[in-house]
Amino acid sequence: MPVYQDGLRGSGGIATIEVMTDRISRRRLVLSALAASRLAAASAKGAAFHSDWQRFPDPSTELPVYRLTDPDWSSTLPAHYNRAISRNSAWMVFCCDRQGSPQAFRMDLKTGETRQLTEAGGLDGASLTLTADNRTLCYFAGRTLYATTLATLRERPLYEVPEGWERTPGMSIEPDGTDALFIERRGEQWRLRAAPLVRAAARTIVEAPFAISDPVARPLRAQILYRQGNAWTTYSPSDANANGLWLVNSDGQQNRRLKLADGNLGPANWAPDGKTVLYLNLPADTRQLNAIREYTPDANTDALVVKTSQFIHFGFNRNTSVFVGASRNQASPNVLLQLRITGSELVLCEHKASRPETVAPMFSPDAQRIYFQSDRTGKPALYCMHLERLVEKIEAEGG
Repeated sequence: MPVYQDGLRGSGGIATIEVMTDRISRRRLVLSALAASRLAAASAKGAAFHSDWQRFPDPSTELPVYRLTDPDWSSTLPAHYNRAISRNSAWMVFCCDRQGSPQAFRMDLKTGETRQLTEAGGLDGASLTLTADNRTLCYFAGRTLYATTLATLRERPLYEVPEGWERTPGMSIEPDGTDALFIERRGEQWRLRAAPLVRAAARTIVEAPFAISDPVARPLRAQILYRQGNAWTTYSPSDANANGLWLVNSDGQQNRRLKLADGNLGPANWAPDGKTVLYLNLPADTRQLNAIREYTPDANTDALVVKTSQFIHFGFNRNTSVFVGASRNQASPNVLLQLRITGSELVLCEHKASRPETVAPMFSPDAQRIYFQSDRTGKPALYCMHLERLVEKIEAEGG
């Protein structure tokens, strides 16, 4: 039997090649489709990822530091006044663009495993916040406010910014979980808005002819604190408007500016019991030390708590007895612990962030960990340090 140049026997060789080529092409298409579907599934809401944790000794203190996220992508914490860690300190939420766009993720703080919680366009990572019962995650994506049930990852839209208005940075949830608070702007007009987390109409609480930002409800009181000037996340040392805090009742009554110490205003937040506002005072004379101060609204008094080694951001434990701060000192870009009662400081590690005001250090609810962010190795990543030997444990609030 003759052998043809195509290597196939018989006169049907060419036809056989065409059939086989067609089968191979279809097989490749099927495999490509399967690969694409698997890739899509991997990027979808609910996808799980293994731990990226890496432990290393800090160069200056040799204390162990944990890098929780890979700096190949950007990972950031929510706004410093928002609830990012569960009440039992077992897991946290954060924003990450590992799948190509910023999305919300949940990290198990025992294993390091993460799970994607959202698949939304234009998600604002600073707006992420848990409700007090740990069951719901709220956030803005584009012009829409969403609530996602964590058990099912079912999301529902709550509110959409009206045409002609734009939302400015800063959003929080009232402690009782009734309303989301945020700022909208139209031209030179700003307004503080409240949108219920159940089906009801949003309302305007107060309007202002100047920039306002960072609304935070007062615990155990029907009042809201907000900032005059741009949001702290956009802070610039030359921002002359970053100098005021205002307090207004939830019904819009008794809107007043608080009488704070002279100087620029750093980050501010309510003490957990709602009795005072703790804030960072930045003196106009940069040779003076930045200080943590405390304002008591009911008595209309302002008092020095402690001077710092040039903190530019800070957090505190639940009884405000210990502070954690990020220094803006270029020669010593450190994260430090500071005792309220003595003012003594302890260097924990270097943060080496290009913008120290973004480090945003925070305590876990049980005060046994601190978390912060830094772009020290490229893109922003999240870091953790253990404090069991340094800070007294605070019992968990619940699940």
